[in-house]
Amino acid sequence: MVLFGVLTMILAIALFSLRIPAIYFNRITIILLLFSALLSYNSLYMNNIGSGVGVFGGLFQVTTITQSIDVFIYLLGALVLLLSEKANRANTLSFNKLNSTLVNKSKGLSVLAEYPLIALFSVLGMSSLISSSDLISMFLSIELQSFAVYILATIYRESESATSAGLKYFLLGSLSSALILLGSSLLYSFTGLTSFEGLYMLCSTTETNTAIEISVLLIMVGLLFKVSAAPFHNWAPDVYDGVPTVVTTWLTTMPKIAFLVFILEFQGFTQLANWSSWTNLLLISSLLSLLIGTIGGLAQYRIKRLLTYSTISHVGFLLLALAINNEESVESFLFYLIQYSLTNINVFFILVAFGYLLGSKGLSIYSPIQLINQLKGQFKVNPLLGLSLAICLFSMAGIPPLVGFFGKQMVLYAATHNGNFFLAFVAILVSVVSAAYYLRIIKVIHFDPVPAPSALSLIKTTEISSDLNVTETNNSLEGSSEELSTSSSLVIATITLLLIFFIINPTPLLNSVHLITLNLFYW
Repeated sequence: MVLFGVLTMILAIALFSLRIPAIYFNRITIILLLFSALLSYNSLYMNNIGSGVGVFGGLFQVTTITQSIDVFIYLLGALVLLLSEKANRANTLSFNKLNSTLVNKSKGLSVLAEYPLIALFSVLGMSSLISSSDLISMFLSIELQSFAVYILATIYRESESATSAGLKYFLLGSLSSALILLGSSLLYSFTGLTSFEGLYMLCSTTETNTAIEISVLLIMVGLLFKVSAAPFHNWAPDVYDGVPTVVTTWLTTMPKIAFLVFILEFQGFTQLANWSSWTNLLLISSLLSLLIGTIGGLAQYRIKRLLTYSTISHVGFLLLALAINNEESVESFLFYLIQYSLTNINVFFILVAFGYLLGSKGLSIYSPIQLINQLKGQFKVNPLLGLSLAICLFSMAGIPPLVGFFGKQMVLYAATHNGNFFLAFVAILVSVVSAAYYLRIIKVIHFDPVPAPSALSLIKTTEISSDLNVTETNNSLEGSSEELSTSSSLVIATITLLLIFFIINPTPLLNSVHLITLNLFYW
């Protein structure tokens, strides 16, 4: 269905982009993703899907977990595209005549017709990746979604910081793809196999071969690079901070879901979790991610860089669950992945909403909220948004009774039951320390006074002018701030209520991840 949508969007944009407002392409894509989610959910009732259904000559395998994650990816993709509808004001964009055909106005706002199309390519790559059961389909899927996110990072061509960040993303992302390709090539040269089923038989019937082990570890290093796990994280803060906020929302959430789920399936299909080198690599990366993500975030004054280090820390929890690889850990992994993805998207929804409220006071037309100090006293301006952001940050910090607490509790429970007491202790310690930078944001929003206009001007001329990553000041914006759309308000309210009231009825989500885990281990 997504492939059909991609082909249809290519044709529609080529033929009708001059006559149909680009925002309608965005809305059509949202409807397409919702319908795809419905089809994927309906496929869960097919016979034999539990044991897996091979398609395209065994290149892909459709299972319960692939279809379940597809539903989640499609729904999240629709939410992020909903956020992008009000990315920028139309009167701030100065596209040349060649590019102007791709920009249309709707209610005074601008939307790129290319954006939903590239997002669909990215979703198609993610869906293909988690269903891959062959090294060839794996690499092609990785490249499909990777090239899509490279284009998304640089799609706002008037932004110098986005162009710089996108170039860095492309160069270093290509390096990680080269590592994956090198590992796959070596694995094929040593075994003559590309299918995961063949690798499973080989790993189950023969002793560990050093050459094969090195090949698999090269693939794993490339995958860890893709999810910005330490020590392969250095690109992430600059890239996520440089691109527009709506693009950051996509980059910090969507690709990570696909890659982390693929790692889970890859080690399950090939029994790599039984290799000590594979487990040790995941544990070391988990430990470094927990420490670097926490310590690095303490010194940040830019909100998106801080959230990037927060993401690295949360990836450490997810890798810890993957390294253990038993029923408890996989269940905790899926639960943590779902709750964190929803929380992270809600945080960026709220940041964009605060950007609307700032209006002409924003520092950039692409990322109005860049500094934590810009949020001073915003609770007094909009109490509901301030309270919603505080709830999301408390959930990320693991404060009970919010859903983030139960996610961390499940991972730590699985770690202690498996004997990983040191990593469990480190995870508890970094959770306490990381609460400091979450509380700093909450303190700025709720207790600091609203800065005077002269103070905002001082921020622009001192802090921002010295930062090489930001070059687009918002001097062209005039007039009052924009109102938050009804759809965005509903998304923020719904996710926030889910974080709060999960404890009242946790059964649906817990039962869902439990059934998926049982299917993965016992079908």
